[in-house]
Amino acid sequence: MAHKSANLFSEYEFWMQKLSVWDQASTLKTQQDACVHLSQFQEFLRRMHEALKEMDSETIIENFPTIGQLLAKISWNPLILAYDETPKILIWCLCCLMNKEPQNSGETKYNSWIRSLLSHILSGFRMDMKEVGLFCHGLGYAPADYCPRLLKNMVSSLVSELRENHLNGFNTQKRMAPERITSLSRVCIPLVTLPDFEPLVNALLTYHGHEPQEIIWPEFFETVNEAFLLKKIHLPAAAIICLWLRHLPSCERAALHLVEKLISSDTSTLQRVECCLKDSLLPQAACHPALFRTVDEVFRCALLETDGAPEVVAALQVFTRGFLDALEKENKQVRQASGQELKFPLKTYFPYASPFLVMVLLQHPKDVPQRLWYRSLTHISETLRETVESQTDGSHGGAFESWFLFTHFGGWADIAAEQLLMSDTEPTEALLWLLAFSSSPHDGSQQRTQTMVEVKAVLGRLRKLFRSVTLSGQDLLEAVGENREPSSRMLTCQQLTRRLLLSFLLWAPGGHTIAQDVITSLAQTEEMTREIIGFLDQTVYRWEQLCIEAPRLGMVAKELLTELQTRAKHSPAHHVTVVRGKAGSPRPQDRPGKPVQ
Repeated sequence: MAHKSANLFSEYEFWMQKLSVWDQASTLKTQQDACVHLSQFQEFLRRMHEALKEMDSETIIENFPTIGQLLAKISWNPLILAYDETPKILIWCLCCLMNKEPQNSGETKYNSWIRSLLSHILSGFRMDMKEVGLFCHGLGYAPADYCPRLLKNMVSSLVSELRENHLNGFNTQKRMAPERITSLSRVCIPLVTLPDFEPLVNALLTYHGHEPQEIIWPEFFETVNEAFLLKKIHLPAAAIICLWLRHLPSCERAALHLVEKLISSDTSTLQRVECCLKDSLLPQAACHPALFRTVDEVFRCALLETDGAPEVVAALQVFTRGFLDALEKENKQVRQASGQELKFPLKTYFPYASPFLVMVLLQHPKDVPQRLWYRSLTHISETLRETVESQTDGSHGGAFESWFLFTHFGGWADIAAEQLLMSDTEPTEALLWLLAFSSSPHDGSQQRTQTMVEVKAVLGRLRKLFRSVTLSGQDLLEAVGENREPSSRMLTCQQLTRRLLLSFLLWAPGGHTIAQDVITSLAQTEEMTREIIGFLDQTVYRWEQLCIEAPRLGMVAKELLTELQTRAKHSPAHHVTVVRGKAGSPRPQDRPGKPVQ
């Protein structure tokens, strides 16, 4: 044993000198010398670890006073760190130097210094479960013992310290200094996806000290967020919401990830969109105004860049419904706990909107008796029109902001189309304006008036056919102008009148008898097929949300939807076309694909 120790001491001095030369002279010659000796050096380091693990920290310093310098030189030498298993052996050696129970400030500082070296090594070195086993074996634990004995206890101890810090508040006897928490979050970056580390990750995310600035390492937030988005980690919803509140770029990344996921699939029904949204936790997190505004801004940009893609519009509306449900649940808990009506005023969610308009739109149609829908729509239209026409070019967002607010609650526009089609009274200007505005918010007053005239004429022809005993698809297509040349009518009316036609097929007494033929005639292109699928899916979803009892209509809509979806599966995949425009304003062109509800 003494002979082995003597050899190790002599080798120690030899390698200490080598490291000093390699550090001081970064020439081609010294680099070549280092590369030649890497395998020998790794073997020395392995024997060094075998000796260190038999000693306590005090004995190590007595026998190897400069061991810290040697390990530090290795830690900052990229050639050595890149070689084989050297990083793992180096970690084992550093862990042997840790004082398990520091007795004074000097030992605590020494531990902190070692952690900084470990953090540096781990930042570029990902360990899997097998390597963690080797890591723990280096601390003297057998592989069978590592989970129950070491990692669990270590994580539990750190979690307890973090919680005690939180409870102590300004107590000067806090056990964990802010810089140590920063270091700990950095060391955890490569390990966040390991199940055994989840309690520690959770504790770091939910830790709230009294420091004036964020002390958690930013890359820790980014790494945890990415792991959550890719389903590589399972954390409580409260921890993810804390993450987003403390690091808004992560919330923005989550919202972008969700929108990209939703618009990249051709077969996503609104039911699936709803499931994806719930799974994302974004509607629940949006109860906090800062997070709502972040997610809302992502949707606003997506609508501008995709020129109002129906997929984005539908996702925004499902998100809004989920957010409102979560907000109602949270406000109910607040009322029960404190007697307050609202945790946050509604103004904080929609700061640039008319408070009265927000209150009207927030009323879900299912909470309003059907006989009063027409009146509610009239109030919405009048308030919205007053807001739009009173806005100047310099006002926040102009007409787009009003349209964007209304689009959150798009179910009202669909109801407006159905009410106009089936009402016994003449179409009112208020509802005609609402439909025209929802289909093309960028239009000026003259263009919108032309759209209203066109829609009113189409409605007149459709209502004559509504009670007809004998219906033909040809008559219906002529009534909405689908048989005319596209250049003979305004493009902004096309989608709107098609929606009236599709509503007619579902609601007219004899509509279901010609629905198949009419839709087959319309769905001649992939784009048109997608448009009709979107309308039918949205209609079925809305009826289910409103608990509308229309078994025959629901069956017809679902049958048509299923057939079209089957046909679409055999078509080439489509992607939403991104139209880059000036942020904050809608594009001025009249073209298919404008926001339509």
